[in-house]
Amino acid sequence: MGQIRGEDPYMLTIHRFSRRAASLTGAWLAGLVLAVSHAGATLAQDIPFTAWRDGFASDLRSEGVRADIVASMLDGLEPDPTVIERDQTQPEFVRPIWQYLEGAVSETRVANGRRASARIAETLQAVEERFEVDQHILTGIWGLESAYGEIQGNFDIVRSLATLAWEGRRRGFAEAQLRAIAQMLDRGYATRAELIGSWAGGMGQTQFIPATYMERAVDFNGDGRRDIWRNEGDALGSAANLLARAGWEYRQPVFTEVRLPEGFSFADWNESQRRQVSQWAGLGIEPVSGGWEADDLNRPARLVIPAGANAPAFLVYRNFEALLRYNNSTAYALGVAYLARAFEHGDAGMATGWPVDNPPINRTQSRELQEALARLGYDPGGLDGVVGPNTRRAIRAFQSANGFEPDGYAGLALYNAVMAADAAR
Repeated sequence: MGQIRGEDPYMLTIHRFSRRAASLTGAWLAGLVLAVSHAGATLAQDIPFTAWRDGFASDLRSEGVRADIVASMLDGLEPDPTVIERDQTQPEFVRPIWQYLEGAVSETRVANGRRASARIAETLQAVEERFEVDQHILTGIWGLESAYGEIQGNFDIVRSLATLAWEGRRRGFAEAQLRAIAQMLDRGYATRAELIGSWAGGMGQTQFIPATYMERAVDFNGDGRRDIWRNEGDALGSAANLLARAGWEYRQPVFTEVRLPEGFSFADWNESQRRQVSQWAGLGIEPVSGGWEADDLNRPARLVIPAGANAPAFLVYRNFEALLRYNNSTAYALGVAYLARAFEHGDAGMATGWPVDNPPINRTQSRELQEALARLGYDPGGLDGVVGPNTRRAIRAFQSANGFEPDGYAGLALYNAVMAADAAR
C-alpha cells in the first residue's frame, strides 16, 4: 500500500474513490456537495475537533441519517494523532519501479498466492465465471492489497476519516467517505465494529474505500451482507465487479513488453496517446519476444515508458486501464499482471534492463529540479516536489533543447544535467 503522490501516475496510491462515486443519489449526493463545499474551510486545530464532529453529526441528521447511526459513528469520538502524522508526512524517497516489482512478485508472495488460491479454488472459479474477470488477476490484487487477507489494517476507519475531515486538507474526500459509511450501516452491509482498515480508509481484503464499497461491493454468497473483511467470495467478487464495470476484457492481455526501434522519436510520443497496435508496429515497435499476432493488431494501446528511454517499454491495453481504475499506479498495474502470469504460467516473465544506476530522484531533489527548471525558463507548473505532467513537460523541453532524449523521466542523470545547466547560467 503506498502513499498519495499528487499527479505522479507511477507512484502507488491508496485512494479508491471511483470517478463515478457521485452517481449515488438523494441525500447522499446532497451531502457530498456539502462536503466538497467544506474543502476550503477551516483547517485542523483552527476549530476544536468536537466542533467539527458535532457540526458534521448535525449535517448527517439533517440529511436523513438515523440518529442511532450517527451516534454509533460519532458519539465520544476523538481524533487519532497517528492519522494526522501519516497524512502530513510526505515520503522523501521514491521507490524505483523495479524495486517495487521485485517485492510485488517475490517468491514468497507467489508461493503464498498459490496456496491461498488453492484453498478457495471453487470460489475463485465461481467469481471468474460470474464476472468474466480472470481469477489470476483477482488473486494478484488480493495479494498486493492485503497479503491474501492477512493484513487488512487495524485502524478504526470512522475515527481515521473523521480525523482527516477535521484536519481539513482532504475534508471533502473524508466527509464523503463518512457519508458512505452511514449508508453501509443503514443498509446492514456491515456493523460498526467491522469498520477496521487502513489509516486512510481502505477496508477489507480488497481495501475498498467506503464510497467505492457502496458502488461496487457485492454480496457474492447471498447472505444479505457485503463482507469484504471475512468472506473471500464477497471480497474478490467485489474486486471483480469493479474491474468488470471498468471495462475488463475477459482472457485478454494487460500489456506487452516491447522493443523500440533505433531512432524512435520521443519528441512525438506522449504517455496518453492511444493508437492501434498496427500503427505502433508501423513505427517499428515490436514485442521483445516473438512477433505480433493477428489478433493483436487491431487492439488499441498506449505506449508506457516508466523509467526513461534506457528502460523497458510497454504497450498497455484496456485491461491495464481497468487496473488503473482500481489503483492509479503504473507500478501497481504491472505488479498485478506479473503476479497473474506467475500464478498461471509459473514464470512472471519479468522485464529486465532497468536503469539501476539512474534511479528516480527524491522529493527534495524534485523540488530543487523544479526550481532550477523555472530559473532556466522551463515552467514546471509548481514547486511542490511532485513530478507530475507539468513538470514532465518542462523536463522534456529541457531535454530537447540540450541534446537528450525527451523522455520526461526525472532520474538522477537528468537532475545532475539540470543542476549543472543552472549553475552555469
